[in-house]
Amino acid sequence: MIGLTTYLEQAQTGVWDVPAAILPRVYFDAITNAGGIAVLLPPQPVNAAIANRVLDGLDALVITGGKDVDPARYGQAPHPQTDLPRPDRDAWEEVLLHQAIARELPFLGICRGAQMLNVALGGSLHQHLPDLVGDTTYQAGNGVFNVVDVGIEPDSTLSALLGGQTLVPAVPVYHHQSIDRVADGLRVSATTDAGIVQAVELTTVPFGMAVQWHPEQSPDDLRLFTGLVTAARDYRAAGPHRARPATHPARPHAGAKEATV
Repeated sequence: MIGLTTYLEQAQTGVWDVPAAILPRVYFDAITNAGGIAVLLPPQPVNAAIANRVLDGLDALVITGGKDVDPARYGQAPHPQTDLPRPDRDAWEEVLLHQAIARELPFLGICRGAQMLNVALGGSLHQHLPDLVGDTTYQAGNGVFNVVDVGIEPDSTLSALLGGQTLVPAVPVYHHQSIDRVADGLRVSATTDAGIVQAVELTTVPFGMAVQWHPEQSPDDLRLFTGLVTAARDYRAAGPHRARPATHPARPHAGAKEATV
């Protein structure tokens, strides 16, 4: 059972134009095609007890792509090109990540998910890559994915999942931000030739990684999702009713209530 976080945006369907929890189908198709069961996790009021009640029913977690993380979370003023903050989603994903890490629940971050992981653990972001690299290589805009070659650290979990590859050509990218200061405990496991971080791994858990590119856009290459589903099966087999960890301190989120468990 794999939980995937979702967007919460204004959306249209039929005659309706309302705020809605949405996620592109390619994400949960990747999970189901890799042998998992996808469960969607929309942003909502959260605290550690609520997050743990959610995670009790999961064997792994995916933090998906989406709008920019609020720069106030890593001590910066917003760049003119930074999205308006989504504090509800930021809070939801941060607490889920902290509690997943505490119980060693396998997790995979994708694009925004890599940035959220880094920020949640104390790292920072480059807010607008064109200011750093001089072009729009990493985000063409208008929903068009560019591709870049990614170098993989040879002794990383990522390399093992990719069959020992040290170079992955033409991965699909769509990000105008990237990891800057790497949080303590994270190891960089992939970069581009320009030195832009494309993957990180949490070294203190059995399976915890995040990639800056979009593997869900490559349906013929499910290796990362297969690796996550395999880790989820191992986690469940090792003890599906593991005791909950002590709650991790997290930023309070307005409106959160204690969960009934």
